[in-house]
Amino acid sequence: MVLETLSLLNYKNFDAITFQMDPKINCFTGHNGVGKTNVLDAIYHLSFGKSYFNPITSQNIKHNADFFVVEGNYEKNDRPEKIIVSAKQGQKKMIKRNGKAYEKFSEHIGFLPLVIISPADRDLIIEGSSTRRKFMDGVISQGDSQYLNTLLKYNKTLAQRNSLLKYFAANNTFNQDTLSIYNEQLHEFGTLIFGKRAAFLEEFTPIFLNRYKSISSGNETVGLEYKSQLKENDLLTLLKENITKDKITQYTNFGIHKDDLVFEIDGHPIKKFGSQGQQKSYLIALKLAQFDFIKAQSNVNPILLLDDIFDKLDEQRVEHIIKLVDDENFGQLFISDTHADRTEKVIKKVHQTYKMFAL
Repeated sequence: MVLETLSLLNYKNFDAITFQMDPKINCFTGHNGVGKTNVLDAIYHLSFGKSYFNPITSQNIKHNADFFVVEGNYEKNDRPEKIIVSAKQGQKKMIKRNGKAYEKFSEHIGFLPLVIISPADRDLIIEGSSTRRKFMDGVISQGDSQYLNTLLKYNKTLAQRNSLLKYFAANNTFNQDTLSIYNEQLHEFGTLIFGKRAAFLEEFTPIFLNRYKSISSGNETVGLEYKSQLKENDLLTLLKENITKDKITQYTNFGIHKDDLVFEIDGHPIKKFGSQGQQKSYLIALKLAQFDFIKAQSNVNPILLLDDIFDKLDEQRVEHIIKLVDDENFGQLFISDTHADRTEKVIKKVHQTYKMFAL
């Protein structure tokens, strides 16, 4: 799979611009604020129908414009594919494939597999559990549309149950029969999601550990653990046993929406005990493992975006990562960096075609 051309209209800081891409390596260089990351985010937009950095659609429209259009022309399985993501102020966003609009955005997820490595990934370490759940769900969803649909159903049912708990509190009432309907639905959807997350981590963790070993000195031991309340009991039992707490808080306190991933280094949380370099290596290993997993699931080389790749990493380690890409036939690669000379010096050490775009 190759992105051949990318066209942006009123997207973030761009008026109108078109890029003719190299099938292997593409580098976007320039000072901070010129839009390097925005180009990579536009490519992300084409795969997921949303921005990686700013999920509020209206804020991705250029200032003083009414709409944006991002268009990508791909070659996939020897066939041309045109994807257009567009949004107009006050209207719903639209994704079209070869001229036909998707009824549900979820139908598009996984069609153009993609992995991004960015300084913003540090949120996976420093933010709350929802950020790590989104990462896990994002990896699984790219190869499993049933999982994504079940997750959407779970979240909708959860919102309805929470609204019901608020209604009970506001009206000083309680109806066990109505609550039981939501409990059973959450149990059904949650059990399926829990099983798929557990199976995913079992397969993903060894890949991740291998990746970390290859990009670090290998002196420290890292770990990745799936934490879930459903390991203690089935969800239906947990919901029934904790109804008193739910009524007090007016919120569902147990379920797969409380799951987390525990990141460890030498048996301790990497958030507290890992250096910046170790944390960066951990995150890159996580993302390269994501690449490996999606590639195995889809039999397609995902597009790989390396945003501000030299952030907190020395040139030698960056070179090592680029060589991994070269050695293992990754597919198409997009890089952003502030220094063109530094980027080109590293890129020239791998035996692939490339293009440099100065913004």
